[in-house]
Amino acid sequence: MDRGLAVLLTALVGGLIALQPPINAGLGRATGNLPAALVSFAVGTLLLALIVALSGKAGGLSSTFDVRWYYLIGGMLGAAYVTIALIAVSSIGAGGVAAATITGQLATAVVIDRLGILGLEETPLSATRIAGVVLLLAGTYLVVR
Repeated sequence: MDRGLAVLLTALVGGLIALQPPINAGLGRATGNLPAALVSFAVGTLLLALIVALSGKAGGLSSTFDVRWYYLIGGMLGAAYVTIALIAVSSIGAGGVAAATITGQLATAVVIDRLGILGLEETPLSATRIAGVVLLLAGTYLVVR
């Protein structure tokens, strides 16, 4: 995929993710927080199952357990995020959840890049990368204060 298109599509989907905590919190007011997280993942799972089936890519599922165990915990990490975000949004708002999410993602990603783990090439720390994390921390503080 072209890098510019990848950035654009990722930013667009990132904007949609900002809708997720308030939508799930609204569902949580009716069902409770944990049931809302379950329903959210169940609906997503059904949609993905349909997309995989219609794309003709279901054969790839046979290789699911041919990977290291930690490549199978992505859904668990997503479930943790959805659950915490739908609970936290009532305290810090959608902007606070988005800011904290992005800050946590970037800080962790910089460490992952630096260490070159999970199949990524090692990327050295730089003053600009550190400044980016510090500025996001400051931005998160300003959004949630």
